[in-house]
Amino acid sequence: MVLRAYAKLNLYLKVLKKRGDNYHNIETIFERINLFDTVLVNKRRDKKINLVASRAGLPQNPAKNIAYKSAELLQKKFKINYGADIKIIKRIPIAAGLGGGSSDAAVVLLALNKLWGLHLTKENLASLAKNIGADVPFFIYNCPFAYAQAKGDKIKPLTDCKKTKLWHILIIPNKRVITAMVYKQWDCARLKLTPRLRSGSMVSVPRLRSGLVLSLSKDEVEPLTRPKYDVKILHLALRKRDPGLLGKALFNSLEPVTLSLYPEVGVIRNELSRIGVKSILMSGSGPAVFGVLSSKKEGLALLRQLRARMKKRKKSWQVFLVRTH
Repeated sequence: MVLRAYAKLNLYLKVLKKRGDNYHNIETIFERINLFDTVLVNKRRDKKINLVASRAGLPQNPAKNIAYKSAELLQKKFKINYGADIKIIKRIPIAAGLGGGSSDAAVVLLALNKLWGLHLTKENLASLAKNIGADVPFFIYNCPFAYAQAKGDKIKPLTDCKKTKLWHILIIPNKRVITAMVYKQWDCARLKLTPRLRSGSMVSVPRLRSGLVLSLSKDEVEPLTRPKYDVKILHLALRKRDPGLLGKALFNSLEPVTLSLYPEVGVIRNELSRIGVKSILMSGSGPAVFGVLSSKKEGLALLRQLRARMKKRKKSWQVFLVRTH
């Protein structure tokens, strides 16, 4: 089987609190976009699982790749006497907040469900998928938009938004964000700064291993927990295809933290703003940043401007023009 593993954006991401399993409870709206990896899966007559990937930077040991883990989990759970050869042709940037690895893992589950004749429902597969990664269940459902709760694995496809199509300019700097570090600093910022918000002063949270001190002001900390709009407003904007309301309702609790740890995220936001993009947000824990556009035509024009500016400033960002898929 040859399948496409699509990337995602978070149009809304509100972090609620840390769970006992070291994940966080969140509220999010996922959007599936047409940037994709290609995954080839073949059934083997023995029980061996082979995995190869086309891009450097993935775990050298294939067994540490979550696409491998998804095949292994399925094999052990149902005592399958077959194996699989898996090849991943990467196009989605790694560790960028786009869910590329999770999408690959979901596609492997879907492929092996057919190749191994398991006949599992999407609900069955999604229940298994949450043991592999928080974002994996979303990609099982094959929907353009979904609302998610818990650690991101309780999925409700937004079936009333099927006709909504968005265009985006998507920029990824040459940085890899460590998601666990971002969440850890979100915890520190929320615990240390919330009691002192009234003073409006700048407060630092504990040093990271690198020696960096994360400092956030009152204005930066408030968005960690108190968005201006809630998720229902963003859902309404998608359903009515209202770009103005959508732009106002975009939200990401993690953005202030990632921006403090990786200042280039702010540089990208400024570049998008300079070329006329009004609705801008970071996806997931970053560092991918996207802008919402009115049409493909506008996107192509802005893409030319952006690439010219990047060349002049010698920026090596990855840039894509993408749409809802």
